[in-house]
Amino acid sequence: MKEYWTSLASLLGVLAFCQSLLQVVFPPELRFATVKLFNRMFHWFSSFCYFDITEIDGVNTNELYNAVQLYLSSSVSITGSRLSLTRALNSSAITFGLSNNDSIVDTFNGVSVLWEHVVTQRQSQTFSWRPLPEEKRGFTLRIRKRDKSLILDSYMDYIMEKANDIRRKNQDRLLYTNSRGGSLDSRGHPWESVPFKHPSTFDTLAMDPIKKQEIKDDLKDFANGQGFYQKTGRAWKRGYLLYGPPGTGKSSMIAAMANYLGYDIYDLELTEVHTNSELRKLLMKTSSKSIIVIEDIDCSLTLSNRAKGGGNNNSNKSGGFYDVGVGEMRVGSGGGGGEDGGNTITLSGLLNFTDGLWSCCGSERIFVFTTNHIEKLDPALLRSGRMDMHIFMSYCSFSSLKILLKNYLGLDESDLDGVVMKELEGVIEKAEMTPADVSEVLIKNRRDKRKAVREVLEALKVRAERIEKSNGRLRKKGSEYVEEEEEQEKRALESPKEGCEFQEDSNCKEGNDEKEKQDSTTTTIEK
Repeated sequence: MKEYWTSLASLLGVLAFCQSLLQVVFPPELRFATVKLFNRMFHWFSSFCYFDITEIDGVNTNELYNAVQLYLSSSVSITGSRLSLTRALNSSAITFGLSNNDSIVDTFNGVSVLWEHVVTQRQSQTFSWRPLPEEKRGFTLRIRKRDKSLILDSYMDYIMEKANDIRRKNQDRLLYTNSRGGSLDSRGHPWESVPFKHPSTFDTLAMDPIKKQEIKDDLKDFANGQGFYQKTGRAWKRGYLLYGPPGTGKSSMIAAMANYLGYDIYDLELTEVHTNSELRKLLMKTSSKSIIVIEDIDCSLTLSNRAKGGGNNNSNKSGGFYDVGVGEMRVGSGGGGGEDGGNTITLSGLLNFTDGLWSCCGSERIFVFTTNHIEKLDPALLRSGRMDMHIFMSYCSFSSLKILLKNYLGLDESDLDGVVMKELEGVIEKAEMTPADVSEVLIKNRRDKRKAVREVLEALKVRAERIEKSNGRLRKKGSEYVEEEEEQEKRALESPKEGCEFQEDSNCKEGNDEKEKQDSTTTTIEK
């Protein structure tokens, strides 16, 4: 046993001597240069090149790392065997990701690349104002050298674009409103937000399917039209005007547009905005990929047609606006200026908000105005470039009724009696009922589907009869009015003759009196 420990000690001594001799003969600088040379020779003969994407770049988070992580999550959830699950803040979706030191193969434009998620322990924690995580994370991308110049730049751009799409789909959309009186929240923002949970989609929207498809195609062309707008020199924005009777689904249309594109909504309350500069500041604080909504613009502010205002600037003081020249009509709910707490936004300020230089301070924005009375709006607000697409939200049509029956009762056209469908089709256009009124009848009777259909048919017939009677009374009054006008015209044609005789007699008498006065005056002068 003693000999064993003696021989072991001798061996350790020899190893220590060799190590010290190696350090003397091959100092650390020489060993580092040798390893570097071997690595370079390896890369010379290797057909691949490698790119490292670390989680932290200095003290800042590397945005490309997060983008790669999100991008690979869409492929990992299908092909990966060992996954990590995460859920981001303000997100309702679970994201799949690569586990530590796992790899996955991706294909782009016919070229295969290898991604590896590298996780190592950080050896030493240097002093930093921002403590670094204990683990050092990163992705390593392996690409063949012959494919490097072909796909690298375009592949990275593609990853960033896909990551933004995934982030927007996973993150809950928000509904913003401007703070009362222009005040700021705790973070210094003029907008307050809540999660947007409206379930309306184009599938559930009670509208003509052809018109819905046209709107969807227009929205899709806008969302995918960045290159087109840059090529034509136009700001990447679009305006929609929704007009029609109350209850025809204008707000549901806005929600469907937001859910279809995945955009946030900024509901702008104009009565809380006092000046044009405040309006511009609100626009600057909106994000891209958003819908800016001004509902019931004809009620929010006095935006009447300037042609109706006449030339008198002070003629409409009590109405809350002043005609102060082209594009400078003041609008507001009160007659006072900003100093008195009133609203001093001008029409030109609102037009510049939608189509001026300040409207292009962001990208991929949609402006949506709603109104019940389009005839009350100034034509300058309705032209192309401001309101590019005018969408009329009509009364409930037969195609809209079939969508409502499917949504509320789960009934297709084949599930209903053909006679009932013909009656519905014949009376729906005459009734002029809004989708909101029809929906209310269906909601009240949704427990009994057949009864619900009968109640809808009865409500449509009652409304159609009421409208027909009202139109009949109007026609009767119109005919009586026409007869009265004809009678007055006859009287007017007969009265001039008598009037002329009386007028001639009076003129003669007045002429004789004047002649007598002149003769008496002449006689007095001669005397």
